Amino acid sequence: MTAIFEEEEKLNSLALEILSLAQSTLMLHLRFMAKAISLPKLKADYALGGMASDGRTISYSPKEVIKAFGKEKSLPARQYLHLLLHCIFGHTRPPVSVQNPALWSLSCDIAAENIINELSIHGTEYSGTSEEEKEVRRLSEKVRYMTADCLYKHFSDSATPEYEVMRLSSLFSIDSHRPWFSRENAPYDREKSGGGADNDEDPSEKWDEIARRLKMDLETFSKNRGSASGALTQNLRAVIREKYDYESFLRRFAAPRESVKINDDEFDYIFYTYGLKLYEKMPLVEPLEYKEDKKIREFVIAIDTSGSTSGELVSRFVNKTYNILQESGSFSDKFNLHIIQCDCAIQESVKIRTKAEFDAYISHMTIKGGGGTDFRPVFRYVEEKLREKEFVNLKGLIYFTDGFGAFPPRQPPYKTAFVFVSDAYDMPPVPVWAMRLVLRPEEIES
Repeated sequence: MTAIFEEEEKLNSLALEILSLAQSTLMLHLRFMAKAISLPKLKADYALGGMASDGRTISYSPKEVIKAFGKEKSLPARQYLHLLLHCIFGHTRPPVSVQNPALWSLSCDIAAENIINELSIHGTEYSGTSEEEKEVRRLSEKVRYMTADCLYKHFSDSATPEYEVMRLSSLFSIDSHRPWFSRENAPYDREKSGGGADNDEDPSEKWDEIARRLKMDLETFSKNRGSASGALTQNLRAVIREKYDYESFLRRFAAPRESVKINDDEFDYIFYTYGLKLYEKMPLVEPLEYKEDKKIREFVIAIDTSGSTSGELVSRFVNKTYNILQESGSFSDKFNLHIIQCDCAIQESVKIRTKAEFDAYISHMTIKGGGGTDFRPVFRYVEEKLREKEFVNLKGLIYFTDGFGAFPPRQPPYKTAFVFVSDAYDMPPVPVWAMRLVLRPEEIES
């Protein structure tokens, strides 16, 4: 046993030297990733078939590290960077929507390897690079962004056969993803994990912060690298893209108003019933009749009909917006909803006061327009309606669009939001006084 232990110690010592060299190589060429390179703890795992990470540690098989170094001296550094990219982009925390672990693993590997190939860092060269780049060029004809989620969607939607998944995996996979799908990793829950010392802080928070800082640093470093950081920037935009809750977003439009109803929060039943008992039918306190309530009586939904937005997508968006406002109790019993279609001019304006009118409108809704994009006609139209007293207490306007247009020069006297439907990760510019939300088509459900 002593001899075996000593042999393992020698192997681990040599493996640590190789990994230290890999870290130094990455530090030399990727100074903006210094914090990420030094964050994970190294942990020897003699039963592992290579290298792996769960976000907290980088586990490695000493024998496999030495074997990889003997095969290609640059391979350990490449594997280390590959693992870091998985951690930075949140690959180690598969979304709940992932139903096929093999497709998710493949998608993550392609995204990571594509970035490494684009960066072309000395010391991470790989004999399989040319074949990987060939496959990426083929995939780029069908997938707009080489990010894990876009690749996963492509493979899922196209029903990629198992043999093709295995072929691509053999080409792009250089690490183990076993920890990603273990019970201990799904998800990081302090209560379930027992709240031990190693679980005091969710590692995902650290990696998210690194991703945000890395994106900021890249804005400086990319000036010297040209387009070499394109794939890295795409993936960073994907990971730091805010996860929007459309229902919470809509609640910002609800404004306080007084409604005639008993305010249970401020009414003291003890004094009330005590008074009835002491003085028979004479209560000591009366219930407050007025309670501040958040309701929307007047609202505008504007639809940009100039681009490629489909009628079905528009219908789903309008339906979703109306249902959320209704179900959350944000709409008053009596409301004044205007739905406006506009491209470079107003194409249609419909006034809706009841749910029956809304249902009838949705069932026969058709998209009208198709010209250029100009947001200003809607704001001029609403301003005119305000002068005509059509709106007395307008609380907000949501503009649903898939493109860029001209904005009004002044801030309107009501809350305004632009909801962009896009697969891109760029945030379209809006005026400082407007709220902005970017939703993907699949996020707009009925």
